[in-house]
Amino acid sequence: MESFDLVIRNGTVATASDIMQCDVGIKDGKVAMLGRGLPPGREEIDASGKLVLPGGVDAHCHLDQPMEEGLKMADDFRSGTISAACGGTTTVIPFAAQAKGGSLRAAVEDYHRRADGKAVIDYAFHMIVSDPSEEVLKNELPQLVREGYTSFKIYMTYDDLKLNDRQILDLLALARREGALVMVHAENADCIGWLTEQLEEAGLTAPKYHAHSRPMMVEREATHRAIALSELVDVPILIVHVSGREAIEQIRWAHGHGLRIHAETCPQYLVLTADHLDDGYHGAKCICSPPPRDKANQQYVWDGLASGLFTVFSSDHAPFRYEDPQGKKPGGKEVPFRYIPNGTPGLETRMPILFSEGVGRGRIDLNRFVALTATDPAKMYGLYPRKGTIAIGSDADIAIWDPHRQVTVRNSMLHHDVDYTPYEGMSLTGWPVLTLSRGEIVWRDGEVLGTPGRGQFLPCGLPDPARPKVQIPG
Repeated sequence: MESFDLVIRNGTVATASDIMQCDVGIKDGKVAMLGRGLPPGREEIDASGKLVLPGGVDAHCHLDQPMEEGLKMADDFRSGTISAACGGTTTVIPFAAQAKGGSLRAAVEDYHRRADGKAVIDYAFHMIVSDPSEEVLKNELPQLVREGYTSFKIYMTYDDLKLNDRQILDLLALARREGALVMVHAENADCIGWLTEQLEEAGLTAPKYHAHSRPMMVEREATHRAIALSELVDVPILIVHVSGREAIEQIRWAHGHGLRIHAETCPQYLVLTADHLDDGYHGAKCICSPPPRDKANQQYVWDGLASGLFTVFSSDHAPFRYEDPQGKKPGGKEVPFRYIPNGTPGLETRMPILFSEGVGRGRIDLNRFVALTATDPAKMYGLYPRKGTIAIGSDADIAIWDPHRQVTVRNSMLHHDVDYTPYEGMSLTGWPVLTLSRGEIVWRDGEVLGTPGRGQFLPCGLPDPARPKVQIPG
């Protein structure tokens, strides 16, 4: 009699802490047993010569997010989650964004409508708070946190999203009280606005000048200020998409002073530079904020990944088509950099880039790769141990990797609904060949098998990394 629905045999199983030669028995969508010589399963997968890794948790991506008039994201929950699954990711956490003057709960309800019936893998929601009104602070946000939306993002830049320091303090105090995690986009809006006007007056409006309008000190100042506000309220925060040396130095200072400051970085800061924006209007493809820095800066990001300064490695997938009047060419025109929507696609390439450039080149080990891409994001957002590891009782979210498979990245091979990838032509070694979501094969050998709508919404627990330092009376 078969004991398991599925057994993965003969693979090398790796978690954030261990590497084991063992079989994985799966029953009812969960990991039921780890061991050697397991009883037969109804279905068997031979993973000889392959790595058996936890499915990735991409904790920072944008899918079908409502945009200002005239702009539209290219990926919805169907194309976005298919693309994620094909890159070894089994959980995504995109953003339900509040419109200024609008209801936060209405934003969450609208986002559920956008996701329903489309997702191929499981998903949770962060919230974006752009208008911390009395109703939001007193009623909507505390209630939503208690319902499983336990993280929210705030912006220190972008005119339609940015908050002032007083508003940020109100939200940090609420997060401390409710046990939620605050994500901060740290760039100084007034510096960016002033620099942008100076560049425009000089006629410097090509995509490459986006990087000039957001130098490292703009990120450094805002990161310093976010840390100070966090220290004042005594609540941990996560600085998202940290681009380089100057912000890293601020975070390192905070760690040296015992502050609970978490940090995230992304593939674009490891393999792209500001030079990628210097390609005529094609530079628009690599416009994101903060922008990629210079080549020397990449080593600081790698050092932060290896040392533990960074807890999370996310894609910050923000999909806009290049040849689209609702994308990188608003209204069908080549426009000044100020008006080009920010963001690069990367759901499918996030994990292969870090595997090839990190594990493959000896910059990080396999356990660190698993921690950055799966385990620590699951812990950061209250989804562990259901997600982010291979352990008895955890969801059977597993990606089987061929560590030797050589791939030249082409947009034509990817599954997002974007007409380019910033990583076109990049040579990578290592790629997932099969992805399981709750024990069900959703991607195998080039074939998408997951059905849209099978992905489940995940209410999140209160994350331990959001807890303030414990004060021991003495």
